[in-house]
Order: sequence, then C-alpha cells, then structure tokens
Amino acid sequence: MKKEKNECNPLVSVSLLLWHSKKFAANCLKSLFVQDYENWELLVADNNESFDAGVSIAKETIAKHQGGQKIIFFSYGRNIGFAAGHNRAITQARGKYILLLNQDVVLADNFLTEAVAVLEKDSSLAAVQSRCLRMKEIKGQFVKLDIIDSFGLVVLKNRRIIGRGQGRLAMGKYLAEEEIFGVDGAAPLLRRSALEDAKIFLDGKDEYLDEDFLSYKEDVDLAWRLRLLGWKAVYSPRVIAWHARGSGDSAARNYFSIIKERLKLNKFAKCLAFKNQRLMQIKNEQPMLLLKHLLWFLPKEIASWIYVILFEHYTWKAIGDLLRQAPTAWKKRKIIMAQRKLSTKEMEKWFL
Repeated sequence: MKKEKNECNPLVSVSLLLWHSKKFAANCLKSLFVQDYENWELLVADNNESFDAGVSIAKETIAKHQGGQKIIFFSYGRNIGFAAGHNRAITQARGKYILLLNQDVVLADNFLTEAVAVLEKDSSLAAVQSRCLRMKEIKGQFVKLDIIDSFGLVVLKNRRIIGRGQGRLAMGKYLAEEEIFGVDGAAPLLRRSALEDAKIFLDGKDEYLDEDFLSYKEDVDLAWRLRLLGWKAVYSPRVIAWHARGSGDSAARNYFSIIKERLKLNKFAKCLAFKNQRLMQIKNEQPMLLLKHLLWFLPKEIASWIYVILFEHYTWKAIGDLLRQAPTAWKKRKIIMAQRKLSTKEMEKWFL
C-alpha cells in the first residue's frame, strides 16, 4: 500500500546524474517510480549526454511513469564530474534527506521507506548504507545476483579503502543492522543537516562533495569528514539495492590481488583514484593516528609510488595534478580540523 504524504514521511530529494546512461537509465528510473514511499522529488542532471540516448530514454521513462512527484532537469553542457553534478542538485533540493543515486543502481520497492525509517529513529545518523548487491549484464539483460557489491566502507590501517564484504556471496551474511565507518557512493541516503554541517565554503563556493576529486573516492572523503564532525553511519539489511559496478570487483588486501584489481580500471580512473587518495588524506588525516599506523601505511605507500612511476607512466599526470591541488586541500583541511569533534582515540577504532 502506498504511504500517505505527512509529517511522518519527510521529503526525499533524489539526485541522478546521467553520463553514458543509455543502458541503465530506464531500469534505474522504473525502480524509483514503483517505490512504496511517495514523498520524493527527482533532480536529473544531463552531464553532457549529447552523444548518448540516455537523456531521451530517461525523459521517456519519466513521462510514462511519473505520478505527482516534482521533476527538475539540469543540463550542464559538459561533464562537470560526479561531485560537482551532485553538488548543484543538492543546492536545489528541498528534501530533509538526499539520495545520491547512481544511474547503474536498481532499488528495491521499499528502499525509501526502509531507509527513511532508519534515519528518522536516530538524529545522530548522517547516512544509511543499503544491502547493496551485485547486478550483472547477461545477454543484454541485467540479472540480480546474491553477491555483495558493498555493505559500507572500510578503512584499513594502511589507508586502503575497501567495500565491506565486496565480491563475496551474500547469503546469510551481514543480517544485523550495525554502525559502519561510512556509506558507499552508489545509493547513499544522507541527512540534509549533516551535509550542511560537513560542507566546505571556500573561494566563494559551497562544496558538499569535493569538486577537485571530479569522481572516485569523493564518497570516502565525505564519510571521513562526517566522522570527524561526530556524525554516524549505519548499515541496514532491510534497505536493499542492486548495483552494476564498473570497477572494484573484490575487497582485495594482498598486493598481488590489489594489482590484479587495479589492472581492471581504465587509465582515467587510475589517475583520479591515485590523486584523490592523497588529497583525501591531506584533508582528513590525524597525524598521531597516522604515526601509530606507520608500519602498515609506509610499505603500502612506497609500493604504490614505485608501481605508478615504473608501470603507469600515464598516471604521472595525476602526480602533477596532486601537487597543484594540494594547497587547496590543505586550506580545506584547516576548515575541517577547526570543526572536528572526534578525538584521535575515538577515530582509531574505524581503522582496521
């Protein structure tokens, strides 16, 4: 039964970016329009899809399935990136909660109902992580699998970031609601007040997600920042989605497995991931905690730089971009640390 719009069902703003979305847009939007939670609005951004039929497919799907929801379209005329695209939408959003929805995600029919219920019962929660499972294209059809895509973010002592349970069979695992470090970026439902608390105002511009990142690791950066500010995140197995992940097939930990996973990334992704990892640490690291973890961090960091210098010449550009953007990241760090609420000891438990 559809839920009535009332004070118990606060408005949810859904931000959806379209980029290379031809294969995904219809399935994603259909799963949104069949939600048993009605009080939501949709902000759709055309992130330079002029070469692709994704926007047309999205508009056709919306016209066919739209109910009474408010729909807003943006067209940027170029690819301004994942972070900037969502930031523009957030500034226009009216909801108490914001869903940053990847175009390659399909939601369970009760996704919004369950996710909102989790956030409504605890005002200290910044975000809820879904039981996000894998979805794979087979012969032109997307098939839902019982394989974990990500059940939340995990930060290791060496500062490698992995998806909790990623690549494993989901059957019988992670069936309890529990607090986690932070939420993965595929379909996070975030509290608007937490985003406002975490946004950084610099050079005349508000940033919720760091626009210097463009794409990749901006979700981890936000999760880390929210943690430092005292906000919490929770995984709920009742909130279910499926994701046709394009990279990061497993939560690899040993060096050979990590290299194997990295080889699956395209050159653009490798450059951004390398640069953004270091920008994120400049902004959010606590020196005493990093010093405590130096035996884990230093070998991994040295190995990463040697590998890039010797085997990924195209990633050298990322080193230049890192040096160019580091001063701005340091300015952002000063803002974050001035507002920090959690001590080094309180943060330590999240580094495994």
